[in-house]
Amino acid sequence: MLLKREVHLTQNSYYEASVSRPTPEASLKGAIRADVCVVGAGLAGLSAALELRQRGFTVALLEAKTVGWGASGRNGGQLIAGYASDDAIESQLDAASAREAWQVTVDALALVRQRIADHQIDCDFVPGYMSLAVNARKARELAGYSEQLMQRYGYAVQPIAPADVGNWIASDRFHSGVYDPQSGHLHPLKYTLGLAAAARAAGVQIYENSPVHKVHRANRPVVHTEQGSVTCDFVVMAGNVYLNEYGKAVAPELAPRIMPVGTYIIATEQMAPERAAELIRHRAAVCDTNFVLDYFRPTADHRMLFGGRVSYSGATPLNLAGSMRQRMLAVFPQLSDLAVPYAWGGFVDITMNRGPDFGRLDPNIYYLQGFSGHGLALTGMAGQLAAQAIAGQASRFDLLARLRHHNFPGGAALRTPALVLGMLYHRIKDLM
Repeated sequence: MLLKREVHLTQNSYYEASVSRPTPEASLKGAIRADVCVVGAGLAGLSAALELRQRGFTVALLEAKTVGWGASGRNGGQLIAGYASDDAIESQLDAASAREAWQVTVDALALVRQRIADHQIDCDFVPGYMSLAVNARKARELAGYSEQLMQRYGYAVQPIAPADVGNWIASDRFHSGVYDPQSGHLHPLKYTLGLAAAARAAGVQIYENSPVHKVHRANRPVVHTEQGSVTCDFVVMAGNVYLNEYGKAVAPELAPRIMPVGTYIIATEQMAPERAAELIRHRAAVCDTNFVLDYFRPTADHRMLFGGRVSYSGATPLNLAGSMRQRMLAVFPQLSDLAVPYAWGGFVDITMNRGPDFGRLDPNIYYLQGFSGHGLALTGMAGQLAAQAIAGQASRFDLLARLRHHNFPGGAALRTPALVLGMLYHRIKDLM
């Protein structure tokens, strides 16, 4: 089970150490009635709940742990346009539909900014994102991709030439890159808790420590926890890799379509503000273009937050903090004097084609999963699309629900080894 494999990964998070959580909500006890039951109080579930409540629906939101306990509260904090891979979009949709699907991700960025402003969420938002190539071959691929973004979707980014890259980042590792002013970064747990506060203020009933064990599918579904139940008209499943952790009768057909992949982050001790400012121009978020990539950004309190080194087997790397620190020093050797007091991680949900997996299990049961590492912005839009669909405006939800997804090969026993071998191939390509 995932929960047994990652308990220790939740215990040394910089995000948790830098927030003050409200008093936990009570767990669900007894039978209640709501128009909609949302499963999972991460960003997708909170977004759906808030949007539904704003449309007049009564909403019960069930969370197995606490708000933002999963990937929503532990991710790299990078707010980026686009999908993890455009192949699923462009191979399955016509050109006009692909443009509309891309625009969904641009609108997702705007939605986050709007919610920060509307609900006065203090989450350390900083605009600006750089995608950087480590060599000339990858630079040509990045330049070609950037041209395609402009030609196909009208999305413009600013090129960073090899001669100019040193003015953007204090590192010799990178050849060149692009700068995206519309994307950016934020403190994901602060944002998630702020969204929960907005949902709560709107009248959403949030129940923490209330894992779902079973969903009885009917004209009026019944969602069961250990000590209670919710009878409702609609269900929105937003538990991602944790959805079936507490009961295989929740949505067993969804689990084979996503793979839990471990990802890991460190945060350094604080440094002088002027020193932090010298590392990255505009204090932007950064990601390299390797398949097994590194991503990093400065924090509001002047730390370097550095992520990477995924685990497709589910096993946490040995000496996590030390190995991640070495990856950081390969980019910023000048940070060798800084200690690394925080190291944490968790699982993200990827699909075979890296496209999002949204849809319906029954006409009144919706699901949102498969964000594939691009979920910080897209989760919010996913929740909004599900709410719109329930309210009778399903066109944008159905656009993404058209994407077809396959189960990972090998079944429960062999799909992880098969994926490990596949990822090894891509790691070798990165090194060549």
